Formats: sequence, C-alpha cells, structure tokens
Amino acid sequence: MSDTAKKYTIVVIVLAVFISLGIRLYDLQIKSQSEYGMKSEKNSIRRIVEIPPRGLMYDRNGVLLVDNEPSYVLTMIPKKFDRNNLQEIANLIEENPEEIVAMLDEQTGTNRFNPLRIKRGISFKVVSYIEENRERLAGVDYQVESMRKYRSNVRGSHIFGYTREISQTQLARDTGGYYQQGDIIGQTGLEKFYEPKLRGIKGIKLASVDVNGKILGPYNDGKNDIQAISGSDLHLTIDAELQGYAEKLLGGRRGAIVAVDPRNGEVLCLVSKPDFDLSIFSGSGKEKEISEVFNNPSNPLFNRVIQTRYPPGSTWKMMMGAAGVGSGKITTTSTIACGGSYTFGNRTFEDHGAYGNISLARALEVSANVFFYKLGVMVGIDDYYKYGKEFGFGTKTGIDLPNETKGLLPSREYFDKVYGEGKWGQGLLVSLGIGQGELGVSPIQLACYTAAISMDGMYYQPHLVRKIKNPTNNYEETPEYYKRQIDLPKNLFETLKRGMYLVVNGSGTAKRIRSSEYILAGKTGTAQTTKGNNHSWFVGFAPYNDPQIAVCVLGENQGWGAEFAAPIAAAIMIRYLSNNSSDVYEEMQSGEVIRD
Repeated sequence: MSDTAKKYTIVVIVLAVFISLGIRLYDLQIKSQSEYGMKSEKNSIRRIVEIPPRGLMYDRNGVLLVDNEPSYVLTMIPKKFDRNNLQEIANLIEENPEEIVAMLDEQTGTNRFNPLRIKRGISFKVVSYIEENRERLAGVDYQVESMRKYRSNVRGSHIFGYTREISQTQLARDTGGYYQQGDIIGQTGLEKFYEPKLRGIKGIKLASVDVNGKILGPYNDGKNDIQAISGSDLHLTIDAELQGYAEKLLGGRRGAIVAVDPRNGEVLCLVSKPDFDLSIFSGSGKEKEISEVFNNPSNPLFNRVIQTRYPPGSTWKMMMGAAGVGSGKITTTSTIACGGSYTFGNRTFEDHGAYGNISLARALEVSANVFFYKLGVMVGIDDYYKYGKEFGFGTKTGIDLPNETKGLLPSREYFDKVYGEGKWGQGLLVSLGIGQGELGVSPIQLACYTAAISMDGMYYQPHLVRKIKNPTNNYEETPEYYKRQIDLPKNLFETLKRGMYLVVNGSGTAKRIRSSEYILAGKTGTAQTTKGNNHSWFVGFAPYNDPQIAVCVLGENQGWGAEFAAPIAAAIMIRYLSNNSSDVYEEMQSGEVIRD
C-alpha cells in the first residue's frame, strides 16, 4: 500500500471514530436528557406507602368494640443506614442489634431503598431523638400507623381475633403482591375472615427529600399522590351486654357458650374459655405475654365454639327422635317399652330409671336412655347419617370465622374404613342413639340444630356480621346467608318442642331452671369422657311460643348437664329477653340436680 493510501485510510478511521463519538454525545445530551433528568429527579423523591386504618367493629346496637389508635413505627432504609450507628439505635429502642441486622439483610434489590419497619409502638422520646439527630442518623426515620384498641369491657378473643405482622409464609402466598414485610394482617377470628374488607386499600404519597432523607414536603404539591381508602367497618350481630355477661358466667372454667337468633341465624354471643387479652398483640413489648398464650397447655387460642368435637350426650335425643320418625320406624305417638336397662348381644346398657311404655315427648322429658338405645338400632346407620346431615351435623355450619370443624358424623363408609368392610356390629348404634360413641359435634352445630327445631325445621346459617360499611365512600354491603327447610313433617317438630318444654316445665331433668317470667324449653346432656369428669351440655330456646334466642352451653369436665350448663343457659336466655336487665344465675342454681 502506498503512503498516500495509508494516510487516506487513517483519515477515514479517525473521521469514523469522531462521527461515532458525536452521535453518542448527541444521544446523551439531547435524546436522553428527559430520561436522565427524571432519574436524577427520582433520587430526591421518596415513594411512601400510606397504610389505611383498619375497619372498626360495632355491636348490633352501635357500640364500638374494636377501634384504632395512632402508633409510631421506627423505620430504616437499608441502603442508606450507616451501620456504625447500629448499637446506638439498638439501645434506643431496646432491641438486639443482631436481630436488626438480620431484618436489614433480608432486603434485596430495590427493597433496600424502601423504608423497612423495625419496631412498632416506639415512644415519643424515641421520635424526638430521631428528629434531633436526623442529619447524623441517615436512613433512620419513623412513621405513624394505627394499631388496634379495644374500647369495651368485652374481651371477644375468639370473635374479633388478633392482628400481627405478616409472616414470611403468608407473604409467599400473597400472589397479588399487596403486602410488604412488616404489614399488619388479621391472623384469627373476624380479623382474618374479613381481612380483604378490613385492611382497606393502600395509598401512595410522593415526597421531596434532601440528601439525608429528610422529607421536605409533598412532591408536585401532592398531585401525583394516590389516596388510601380506609378499611370497611363491620357491624356485628353480637349484643355487647350479653357477650360480657356470658363471659362473666363462664369465668375461668373451660367451655363454650353460643347464642343465636333462631329467626335469622344472627349470633348474639360467642364465648370460648380459656381466652386471652387481645391487646397484647397491639404495639410492642408484650413478647412474654404472647409467648405465654402460644405455649399455654390449656390452648386459649382454640375456639371451643366452632372447633370442639365432643359427643353431645342426651342433647342428641331430639335428632334421634327425628331420625326415627323420618325413617318411618316410629310415629310421634308410638310407644317403646323402657325398663331399667337394655340388653343387646352379650352386653347390657343401663338406664337411670324404668318408665314403662312411653312416647317420644315423654322420653325426651325424662331422658329415657332405653327408648333411644332401641331407636338407634331400629333406625340403622344409613338413616342415622341421613338425618344427622339434615340437621347440619358432619358438615360446617358456614359461620364467618376461620378453622371451623365439620365434626364427626359416622356413616357406613366411616365404620368400614375404621373396622374393615362389614366387620363392625350393630351394637355401635346403641351408644350412638344417646349421643355417645364415635360422634363429635361443636357447640355452634348444636345451637343451630336447636334453633331449627324451635323454628319448625327452618335452618339459618349462623353469622356474626350484619353489614359492612366503608367510611370513605359510604359503600354499604349486606352479606347473604343461606337458609333451608329441613325435610321433616311439622308435627314432628311440635313433638320435639313439646318434649323440650317438659324437660324444663314438667318433671324433666332441667326443672330447676323453670322461670315464672319466661317459658323456657331445652335439653340437658352429659357426655362421658375417658379422663376427668363428664362434659356438661345444655341446649335450649325461649320463649317457647315465640322463639327469639337459642343457646348452647358446654362445660368441659363440669359434670351433669342440669348442674352446670343448664343454669348458665337459662340465665343467658332470660338476660337477653329482659333487655339485659335480669340476672337470675344464682337463682337458677338452686333446686334438685337430675341425671340425664
């Protein structure tokens, strides 16, 4: 190549390089000016997620039960926090520095630029310290959020439920991406069941900040902000006065009380004991108390109203009578010979008395075991299961609370699975006839069953929420609940109600709770246990001719149904019917205790 050609080639290469650099410079200066300007601007803008206040809860009369109050939350921006200040911050908020580091290190990617909640419920003293040392404590800040406050003398542990920071497992299940680490979420009770309604909708605020992270004011006068929408309020079916009274009656004894309005399924009170103080889950500094609740061998978190699965004892006898009539094995006036015992195969089953030839209503009145021993065998397992299902046993009631049990209603398939196909005997039906054996029900199931009997077979879904109302946009929602008619003749229900009337107002097992003011009807039950005293049951409704309340009381290891459960149930029914003005519990405890 000649010298001229070489020079020409060099000139071309140099020109190409300069042209390329010129194009790139133009791109940087002109075309990307807007993009890079925006990126620069974003460095001085903080995106603040606004957490809306959770919806409140009111009782049926408008009494505020669950409220919110403001709480300071210490936050850190992991990317900006100077770890030389770690021990200072740990001392300030009385936390382990290693735990703070672990929380910071969990944040990756863009999350390291977002404020991370470190501790809730910090004092105003801590807030003041942060303000005074803001320039030195880069990445450390605080924000105001709400926490739960309980405003009445009602504990309601198993109704309201508690809230707590979302767990990693729950975050992983949040496919919609609504939640962030540190968010508060309903964990039990209504707080969990109605979480999507109670939580509201988050807002976004853009704030101008300086190099130290101090907020200078709203960005663009707040024109780009998205306002949060408060959570919706729950207006409950609960009567706060009755709820507090029921909690007092059960006291420190294990058991459950639930009362419903038989005309619509509204739950009037719901008590499970032992319970716990919901306020320990609000704020911070209550880790010891929370640990005691979680590790308590009595399991106060267990909701005995909807999660127990105990044999119902003699409260089952109305169902057994219904199965007998429904299957055509007896009529409402048929009589069965009731001696003092019943022998089936090589085993004799005892009764507490001999009553001669008696009908269904009389058998309920005196709680004659032999009548129902025989009826259990006559009905057989298939119709036993069929009519048990009709009354809602062996299935969830659908109450608006999480983790309800469906109980145990044995069927032919169940016994075949447990004992082997065809390898079980009809003798199992003897005990099942009186509500013993391999049978498990919950208090809410028994309350709904009792309510349905009082309403001639109309079964209503039990529920705790009357309406849902959003305070931001005033949108109101009335949940729909099912009802169904049990397919049995009306004269059967009249007979069952008559028998329950005689239990209290005749010579029955609950005559000690007879009232001169209101006509009560009910049935006692005593369920045998493998350890400790028997479980005490009572189901009832009132007034007899115009039912307005149906109740179920369970006393774990409290003995005879007439001794423990019946007086409590009677006191609750009369308390409600008297507009919370009567207290007859002490009066109802006098009188003879009759075994069932």
